[in-house]
Amino acid sequence: MSSELELVRQAKAGDQQAFAALMEQNQTRIYNLALRMTGNPDDALELSQEAFFNAWRGLGRFQEESAFSTWLYRLASNVCIDFLRREKRRRGASPSVSLDDEENHTREIPDQRYSPQEQMEQEERRRLIQQGLDAISPEHRQVLLLREMEGLSYGEIARILDLEEGTVKSRIARARLALRKYLVGTGNFSAASSSTK
Repeated sequence: MSSELELVRQAKAGDQQAFAALMEQNQTRIYNLALRMTGNPDDALELSQEAFFNAWRGLGRFQEESAFSTWLYRLASNVCIDFLRREKRRRGASPSVSLDDEENHTREIPDQRYSPQEQMEQEERRRLIQQGLDAISPEHRQVLLLREMEGLSYGEIARILDLEEGTVKSRIARARLALRKYLVGTGNFSAASSSTK
């Protein structure tokens, strides 16, 4: 199997098979990012395809200063942000969540060993968290998902989004605050619970 860099160079030379291999290597991560950002499988599929199309069109401008996957994450994030902004304008502005609360972030991972009652409660928490993610700004959702769901470092996120690392840390902190405020405001999460993340 060719390395990512070899595939990129072959794709830049017009090799569509090499680009298809790059797509295959990254499609699940890009789709999952889009799904987490939009909360809708159909939108996620369309946006991940748009990100790959933008990558194909802009491949000549990729300067190989970072990994192709990092550059592709940036393209996908931008496509999702643009989509969410269009959707917000189309639906009309919804009330935004204030960033004046304390920091907290909760992430639940399904585990089939749990009882049906626990699984149902966990599914409800995931649904509420997704609603909370939908309620915060696209920029805050973007950094929070890259950090908490994709497990990227502050430096990686900074490179993907072309931001200073301090800006990334600040956005993540504010995103956590906004999400926590939303979740506490629903009455389903306690304001006393906190995370040391």
